[in-house]
Amino acid sequence: MPTGMKSELVPTAPSLADVLRWADRRLSTIEFGRLTAEALLAHVLGLSRAQVLSRPEEPFPPELQPVWQALVERAAEGEPLAYVTGRREFYGLDFSVDRCVLVPRPETEQLVELGLKFLAESASAAGSRRVLDVGTGSGILAITLAVKSHAARIVASDVSAGALRVARANAAQHGVLGRVVFVQSDLLLAFSPGSCDLLVANLPYIPSADLRALAVFRHEPALALDGGPDGLEPYRRLLAEAPRVMRPGGRMLLEIEDRRGPAAKALAQSVFSAAQVDIRRDLAGLDRVVDIAL
Repeated sequence: MPTGMKSELVPTAPSLADVLRWADRRLSTIEFGRLTAEALLAHVLGLSRAQVLSRPEEPFPPELQPVWQALVERAAEGEPLAYVTGRREFYGLDFSVDRCVLVPRPETEQLVELGLKFLAESASAAGSRRVLDVGTGSGILAITLAVKSHAARIVASDVSAGALRVARANAAQHGVLGRVVFVQSDLLLAFSPGSCDLLVANLPYIPSADLRALAVFRHEPALALDGGPDGLEPYRRLLAEAPRVMRPGGRMLLEIEDRRGPAAKALAQSVFSAAQVDIRRDLAGLDRVVDIAL
């Protein structure tokens, strides 16, 4: 039992409120410590957060105390909640995550919204649209598009074998393993000419010099974070390869670091001079997605 916990858990058989108070203190140095404590307790008990909060006097099961304490200690060290629980919600769906993949962010949901809109507007009797999710990570984009739209044949690629393992498991969980093909590939090297109607990508985009100062660097994979000197190197390579695989009338949706909007737009226009290139802002009003309509 961690130092100081025994005296805080009074009476000897603690209630849910007692263990939450202890975790709240233990997590006081991290952002959203109380919310993290509540989420961890819900995870350990197999309940919703609302259920946990509605029964404060219920006894805490003593057999769960070692697991509970271990998870709180990991969170106290700054490990992201998603890695501690192994789960993260994205676009209303539940995904498994581990240290091989980035923790899904809410701003990435904009790629799904724009992708679904394109698929709906471009649906035709000609058949399914062909979608590439490049740098799939945990598979959130490919899998969510597959769940929400049946008008697509989807291929998801990643250079990381560990990431593809996580993505395949998530596809199986959501019943779309038969509709999403996973390929280990560095960007577009594995794809044939004219094979894509819609390309979505959330590639590494943090400038190398900024990376070590960020908290995510301690826990999340550098391979999925480091965007090179200006944060655009992976996209520079992707765009150089893209004309070979993109079909006329296709669409590319690329998530970027919020300071790179003008530079990313100029880069896209230098490759696709006849395309309509727009920068879409996220809900915080920050540049977030390069939208290339061919």
